[in-house]
Amino acid sequence: MTSGSSFTPVNVLTGFLGSGKTTLLQRLLRSPRMKRTAVLINEFGEIGLDHLLVQQVDESVVVLQSGCICCSIRDDLKSALRELLSRRERHEIPPFDRVVIETTGLADPGPILYTLLSEPVIRHHFQLGNVITTVDVVNAELHLSRNREGIKQVAAADRLVLTKSDLAEPGQTAALRAELARLNPSARLWDAAQDPVDPDFLLDAMPSGTLPDSARYRLEGGVAREPELTAGKLAATGGLSRHTHSVSSFSLILDRPMDWTAFGIWLSLMLNRHGDDVLRVKGILCVEGTDTPVFINGVQHIVHPPRHLEHWPTEDHRSRIVFITRGIDQGRLRRSLEAFCRLRAAELSVA
Repeated sequence: MTSGSSFTPVNVLTGFLGSGKTTLLQRLLRSPRMKRTAVLINEFGEIGLDHLLVQQVDESVVVLQSGCICCSIRDDLKSALRELLSRRERHEIPPFDRVVIETTGLADPGPILYTLLSEPVIRHHFQLGNVITTVDVVNAELHLSRNREGIKQVAAADRLVLTKSDLAEPGQTAALRAELARLNPSARLWDAAQDPVDPDFLLDAMPSGTLPDSARYRLEGGVAREPELTAGKLAATGGLSRHTHSVSSFSLILDRPMDWTAFGIWLSLMLNRHGDDVLRVKGILCVEGTDTPVFINGVQHIVHPPRHLEHWPTEDHRSRIVFITRGIDQGRLRRSLEAFCRLRAAELSVA
């Protein structure tokens, strides 16, 4: 497999309107870690760059005091990335080692990820890094209940950043943490109001460490269910869960090596049929004929190129796959995988 060292990583920063994307980006841009970064945003005015400006190259590119380049997306993302690459090769702009894309608040991340993973020129030079989603603690219930894009942004995230927790009511942050863990158990959380900015944690992909470490679900009568909540926890999370009840997450664990061809065909057929409602699938697989794991990652109809990891992260070498779905019967999904890959029920468990 080709090494990723020759590719420029691209991080996607998303989140609903007013959730603090711009504030987080400003904090990141002040870090020395971001010195050789190109930032793509829709409008310069939205981020308030005046105090960070050091030089305006032209009407669409500025260089910041930190050494970052900030570029305006005037056409579509594909054109912006190809233009950025071309200008770097012609030495018209300072060199950069990373790209951060700040989406609009109403953006569905799916088409953005599709561009990064499917366009030939972009795939040859760039690789997708972490997707970072900001979540406004104060207004999360409103955003997640009324906007499908907000749910998709949460499901696509590798890192979930809580914002405005310092303004939240008592218990509001804990309730949101519980609901986000239910919706996307593979994402890692960071509280922007409580912790100093950590570019390494937010930006750097750690695929081997992003799967759940403990069992959160059990199988009862063929249906995956969450452990029972205490009365206090139920009261704290009931408002959010009521609005997002059709979205659920669960993990499958396979006790023997996976037939890679059969699994790949099953996953392709499943996403072709149900991709709109498979918000996220992420897994680390033990594949027949290989000693090291394969990391898979998909959002809706889009599947990232599989990554062959150098070693297993733990002593547990079983395949683990996390699904985030909307309105899909988890029992049917499990049974279809068993049938297609010729698995016995005892070999596939829900965790």
